[in-house]
Amino acid sequence: KIMNMITIDAHSRDMVISIVENGENSKKCFKWMSQLRTYWDADIDDSVIKICDAFFPYGYEYLGNGGRLVITPLTDRIYITATQACWLSMGTAPAGPAGTGKTETSKDLSAQLGKSMYVFNCSPEMDYRTMGDIFKGLAASGSWGCFDEFNRLVPEVLSVCSVQYKCVTDAQKRKANMPGRGLEFIDKEGVKHEAIQNYKFIAADGVEMPLEEGCSGFITMNPGYIGRAELPESLKALFRPITVMVPDRQLIMENMLMAEGFVEAKMLAKKFASLYYLLEDMLSPQTHY
Repeated sequence: KIMNMITIDAHSRDMVISIVENGENSKKCFKWMSQLRTYWDADIDDSVIKICDAFFPYGYEYLGNGGRLVITPLTDRIYITATQACWLSMGTAPAGPAGTGKTETSKDLSAQLGKSMYVFNCSPEMDYRTMGDIFKGLAASGSWGCFDEFNRLVPEVLSVCSVQYKCVTDAQKRKANMPGRGLEFIDKEGVKHEAIQNYKFIAADGVEMPLEEGCSGFITMNPGYIGRAELPESLKALFRPITVMVPDRQLIMENMLMAEGFVEAKMLAKKFASLYYLLEDMLSPQTHY
C-alpha cells in the first residue's frame, strides 16, 4: 500500500514541478488536463475521473491492492489515447514489440478507473462464436477486455469480429448521444436526472443483451511475427492505434528504488541504468550471464 502511494505521489510531485518550471498559470493547461484526476462530484454524490475533455464515473470494482506501474511519459500518452477512445465509444489498439508493457499499462488504467479487465490470449483455434460470446459478456457486465496478440486470429474470424464489436460500439454511441450520456446528471436549470436503467442492444447474432456503462475492448498486437494476420480495414476503423516503444528504464528504476525507501534514488538509478545498458551492449544473450 505504501509503495503504491509513493509511486503515485512521486509522479504527482514530478508533474507539479514540471508545470511550475514551464511557468503555466492556468488549470486549463495541457500538462494538467492530460493527467488522470479524481474528483468528488457533490451534485451527484459520486466519484468521477477526468482526463482532457473526458470524464468517467468510478467503477467501484474491487480489484485488491495490487502493485501499480511507475507512471512515465509513455504511460501518460497511452492513458490519454485509451481514455479518448473510450470517450468516443471506440476500442484501443496498442501495438509494439513484446515486453514494452502494452497489456500491463491497459490493466493499470482499468485499476485507476475501478474497472475489471479480463485478458484473453488469442489463438487461431478461437472461432466467431467464442468471440461473439466474449463481446456480449463484456457489454453486459461493463468490463474491459484485453485481447492479447489479436492478430493471431484467422482472417475469417477477424472479419466477423468487426461486425460483432461494431454492434457494441454503435449501441454505446447511441447511449452517449442521450442527455448526460445516459448517466446521472444535473442540467443547467439545476434539475437532477437519473441514469438510464436496463439499456439494451441487439448483438450481431440477433440476441437482445443489456449494455452496462463503460465497456471497452483493447487489442494488443506484436507486428511482424510469423503466423500473424493483417487486421481488416473494417476492424481497424473501430480501434484507436497507439505505438508503444521501450519505456524510460532510468525513471522506472528511480521510482522503484524510492518506493523501497532509498533516499538517494535519483543517483542510484542513474548508475544502475548505465550498468544495465553496458551489460546489454557488452554481454551476449546467453542465459548463464
